Amino acid sequence: MHMDDLAWQASNLGGLAPRSVDLLLEHGHLELVIQAAAERGEWFCAEGAVEELCRAGEFGRALKVMEPFVATGWPTALWVKADILLRSGRPQEALDLVRPDAAGGTSKAESHDFAGLLAKAGRIDEAVDLLVPHIDGWWTLSVLVEITVGQDRDEQVLQLIAPHADSARHARGESRWNHPFHNAQELQAQVLERAGRTDEAIQILGQDIAGHHYFTQNTLTAYADLLARHGRLDELRELATGRTRRTVLAIYAGALRDHGRAEEAETVMREAIAADDWVGYRAWLSLALLRDGRLDDAIAVAEPGFGWYDCSNLLAPLVYPLLDRPEELLHLVEHPRVVPHHDHEDFQHWWRALALARLGRIDEAIALAEADPRPWTDPRMIKADLLGMVGQFHAAAAELRVLGTVKAREELCRVLIRQGQAAEAISVHPTAAEQRAAKPKPEPVPLDENGYSLEPPF
Repeated sequence: MHMDDLAWQASNLGGLAPRSVDLLLEHGHLELVIQAAAERGEWFCAEGAVEELCRAGEFGRALKVMEPFVATGWPTALWVKADILLRSGRPQEALDLVRPDAAGGTSKAESHDFAGLLAKAGRIDEAVDLLVPHIDGWWTLSVLVEITVGQDRDEQVLQLIAPHADSARHARGESRWNHPFHNAQELQAQVLERAGRTDEAIQILGQDIAGHHYFTQNTLTAYADLLARHGRLDELRELATGRTRRTVLAIYAGALRDHGRAEEAETVMREAIAADDWVGYRAWLSLALLRDGRLDDAIAVAEPGFGWYDCSNLLAPLVYPLLDRPEELLHLVEHPRVVPHHDHEDFQHWWRALALARLGRIDEAIALAEADPRPWTDPRMIKADLLGMVGQFHAAAAELRVLGTVKAREELCRVLIRQGQAAEAISVHPTAAEQRAAKPKPEPVPLDENGYSLEPPF
């Protein structure tokens, strides 16, 4: 076990991935997960086991699981150990374990994490004192607001935020387009709200919005959400007009629905589509209609966007809520208005096959998957997946054993877990080293003198 191996696992979901570990734990195989962590150096097994053990109050065993990972010197493992110590009632040991370097060699992220740990340990004054001298931009200010939630420090935090919020609004008023504290105004409103000063938060942030003295769309949506949370629908309706309409109208329509005014919300959005046929309006309304059980109406609204590119394509957002509702999913993907997404026709094949399988029409589903002329993965993997979905685990496992690739063995592991063969499942799963070796190596590309690619994508 080496630090580099663990870092690779964490960044690539390598080894036994979280969903496989979760499946093992759901089926009651904690001891096998602990064993895999120890014998195979499986990081996600170690994390999963530690969480289960801590929930059960077995902090000593949790520390024992984590110790070999800590011994590599990997900082992430060290922080997990600190969390175990804190949860077990040993805050001083936790803090001493990850205390920042007094010589100043600590990164900003590590300082933020340590401040958060101090707050969790009940030492909020030390946490604030650690951050305050280093508030040089939006990130540290955000951390300060986050760690002081419920800590009776709102007035102190507001005093710290105020000069940065004033500086930001004046900078924007002078047509300067960047500022290190671009989020200070919304943070100020957030703390005012949690301090029970909602009217003041609305007044101050509302003046900033009205005068266009803010930097990012996030500040505008923060104000709209603030109005929505407190039922200020008249002000929200006024905000959802003109230049801010595309950003705010969905928040206003959602607030109307939350107040039992769904028909009015639908009318508002249909009028917006009639005046400005923007994809965002269609996306919101189609999903709202789907939530109300009006699938055909949702299709009619979204249909003009079924053939558009990338995130503007409105077919997929309707598909995903229906993955566990096969009759409606099949109705959607076989609807005459539905066209394949540009260059991704294969996804439509897969969605239809999934619906057929879950309706018990497994032979049709497999035939469709195998006939797909442009598969995005090996058709045998799709066939095994479909078989597994309908509980034909032996048949699915047989397909995957024959295929024998790294990906097939990963899927075979999950099939075997569901089959009740957890020990074999872990043994057939590829090691992190095998997964890493199987990853395709990127081809080197020529670079210019600044280090940028000379070939597309640039």
